Amino acid sequence: MAVIEKYPSIFHVSGGDGNKTPILVKLTEKAAKIAAEEGDVRQVMEPIIVNKLRKLLMMSIDCRVPLEKIEFIRSELGLMRDFKECLIPKYPEFFTVIDVNGFPYLNLEIWDSSIAVTAREEKLVAVSSTLEGDVTNFGGDHKKVKISKDGNFFGPFAFEMNFPVSFRPNMKYLEEVQKWQKMPFPSPYLSARRFEPADPKARKRAVAVLHEVLSLTMEKRLNSAQLDAFHAEYQLPVKLLLCLVKHHGIFYMTNKGAKSTVLLKDAYNGVNLIEKCPLLRFNDKFVGLGCKRDDNAGKKIPLS
Repeated sequence: MAVIEKYPSIFHVSGGDGNKTPILVKLTEKAAKIAAEEGDVRQVMEPIIVNKLRKLLMMSIDCRVPLEKIEFIRSELGLMRDFKECLIPKYPEFFTVIDVNGFPYLNLEIWDSSIAVTAREEKLVAVSSTLEGDVTNFGGDHKKVKISKDGNFFGPFAFEMNFPVSFRPNMKYLEEVQKWQKMPFPSPYLSARRFEPADPKARKRAVAVLHEVLSLTMEKRLNSAQLDAFHAEYQLPVKLLLCLVKHHGIFYMTNKGAKSTVLLKDAYNGVNLIEKCPLLRFNDKFVGLGCKRDDNAGKKIPLS
């Protein structure tokens, strides 16, 4: 009862006047209105989540991932708890559950090149369209390009950089960053079996895979243990934490350790997520009522 009384904006309590009148608890009008929206939100989210699952499978080496690993990042993807019973069987044209050495795997049925486009590429298209065809340094041509002081370089293989405020890179470091930014690399949606892990282009591709996996989550973040769980499926760097720290202009880590949280810097403006999916916007309404969001969603982390 104490918990209910703590949230008068969510619960309305009546009765209990000492004359054996039962205590009645119901949602306030505002809370009931928000709760009624959940079904519609889940319906809108379903095709979004299905595409996320398809993309996760398409990036994996054999287009299949152990179900337990999908469950490991279930809440971060926005999946409902009973997704194995209610969602997967609903889309037999996309998914099947198969047995691999005694373990259930989520298997991709159909490869679709139309969705084999990364979030980085989609953003590049949006940005390039606003530059009215300025191709002075697009595509890594041979013209002399001024070295960027913040590590950013506009090109088809570049990542958005956001160095920590306290970081003061020298010119040699920035030259190396620009060289790396211009280096072409294979798409994360091509099988990693095709490439030698020691190839610099393959190593850059691994960064792109990490970027894309994080992009597929609702809040563009996972803890390092969750990322490392997909090491075999995506052929992630052996020294994953070192890779993330090395590319600190792209990824932010709350601390260095097995449970550190890894975020995409380009998905945030300060501590605020730039784009929110319908489910996060729905959750925010409950936060506005003073209700704690499930799965620790929406924690603010300073990206500096």
